[in-house]
Amino acid sequence: MTLPAESIWLYAIAMVGIWFTPGPVWVAIIARALASGFRGVWPLAIGVAIGDAIWPLIAIFGLAVIVSQNAVLIEAMRWVAAAVFIGMGLLLLRKASQPVERDSRLTRGGIWAGFSAGLLAIAGNPKAALFYVGVLPGFFDVGKLTGPDITTIVVMSCMVPFFLNLGMGGVIAAARDRLSSPSGLRRMNLVSGGLLIAVGCVIGLGQLLAG
Repeated sequence: MTLPAESIWLYAIAMVGIWFTPGPVWVAIIARALASGFRGVWPLAIGVAIGDAIWPLIAIFGLAVIVSQNAVLIEAMRWVAAAVFIGMGLLLLRKASQPVERDSRLTRGGIWAGFSAGLLAIAGNPKAALFYVGVLPGFFDVGKLTGPDITTIVVMSCMVPFFLNLGMGGVIAAARDRLSSPSGLRRMNLVSGGLLIAVGCVIGLGQLLAG
């Protein structure tokens, strides 16, 4: 393995940081934890982990290399990211009082349903796409990675969020009665929506300052 230890640790820290930004996976975890408890969370976490193993492979084996050679495309992606985060935050604020259980696609019972929800959540997660495709090459030289390097990156990419997702699901499942109340749900959605909008504004401000 050729990866320096500092790059591996910085990558892990970045993954933890991006995980704390609410997104589709958070919504799916909250929905299944409130609807089914922890038994509804662990299949979803496995589905998300598989998706988190696929995204870095996409970044390493081509797409990130193409994007990194086009400065205009990179700038456009950042503006799209800002718009997506702000839009998601506004939608969450607008529907802050709507029970998340109403989305039957997320709360359907069964292991396969939870696993499928996890795959769909990570596949349609703009946060994951932007991180792995746009940011991963900033930590590692994708053109010089060896087999053990790629294995290390993939394992970290899926295991770090996997354990964080399990932990979050366990906490929500334990407090499901409190969080499932209309007031608790509204507060949680307002905070999450505000965080999404803040992230989008930070990305947009960074682009303005860079320009």
